[in-house]
Amino acid sequence: MVVIKLENIGFTYRVIKNRTGSLKELFKDSLKGRIHLVDFVALKSINLEIQKGEVVAILGGNGAGKSTLLKIIAGVLPPTTGKFERTGSIAPMIELGAGFHPEMTGRENVMFYSALLGRDLGRVKNRINEIGEWAGVTDHMDYPLRTFSSGMIARLAFSTATDEPPEILLVDEVLSVGDSQFQEKSRERIHELIEKGVSVLLVSHDLQTIARVADRVIWLDQGAIKLVGNPSTVIKAYEAS
Repeated sequence: MVVIKLENIGFTYRVIKNRTGSLKELFKDSLKGRIHLVDFVALKSINLEIQKGEVVAILGGNGAGKSTLLKIIAGVLPPTTGKFERTGSIAPMIELGAGFHPEMTGRENVMFYSALLGRDLGRVKNRINEIGEWAGVTDHMDYPLRTFSSGMIARLAFSTATDEPPEILLVDEVLSVGDSQFQEKSRERIHELIEKGVSVLLVSHDLQTIARVADRVIWLDQGAIKLVGNPSTVIKAYEAS
């Protein structure tokens, strides 16, 4: 069963090229028609299908379009061209802490983020203590998020996103966030989700992890798919480049 299908997906950013030091000057340029816009093509004709229960990793250098692709699949960005289909619930871990509010307590943020993910809030309410415990922030759950360290926010976001197994999990460099203990706990939980048949789309520079968990690897280069195949073949070609 196909859970993600991309057909000729493209995405173009429109960038202001004016070299100005202030918003005031930029506003003046805009009124006088002196704004120079440049199109930056981030993705070009991406065709991709991901099957239920499949673990797919995406490789590529900085600016290759990896995060942009995940944001399109998550529904954060609409594609400029092409068609996109997705089936099933999704947990996007693209920027840990995105969707949290600094003035809300940890407890309130768990509820708010869970609502954004479309989850049963009655179940979530009964799970808040366990979510905070897994994240190691139990003593801070009734304090505003602005009092949390960045590591605490990352742990709480990860714990919330993965507490209820989604059908599709999007992971963008999450395994490189936080201390070594958190990274290991994150890996273990992702392995648990994989064993439950969750479809995973993973962006990471950790080639060892990719080789261990991925069924298939996609190499993105300058916004286009350069190579798709089994992990050993693609990783070998990527390293050789």
